[in-house]
Amino acid sequence: MRYVAAYLLASLGGNANPSAADLEKIIGSVGIEAEADKIKKIINELKGKDIEELIAAGTAKLASVPSGGGAPAGGSGGSAPAPEEKKEEKKEEKKEESEESDDDMGFGLFD
Repeated sequence: MRYVAAYLLASLGGNANPSAADLEKIIGSVGIEAEADKIKKIINELKGKDIEELIAAGTAKLASVPSGGGAPAGGSGGSAPAPEEKKEEKKEEKKEESEESDDDMGFGLFD
């Protein structure tokens, strides 16, 4: 995701065809070491394409994705852990997910 974001930042800055060096500079500016293979893939996938059209097409695709829902009422019939245990497990899972997504998406910029 950080590579797509860097490409979009370069495009928004007026660079219609960002180079690998441009993306490396953007990604490096926040202390992240860029991976050349990922940069190459992003550039090859997006080269010559209109970013606004890609965003519009992606938005249309996301509109058809169902959202909401949840688990059906009832239970599995097995023994369930006490509510206190469930809360602790959920907190730990959320924390782990949060840390992983922060690393992946570059949200640790201001730490």
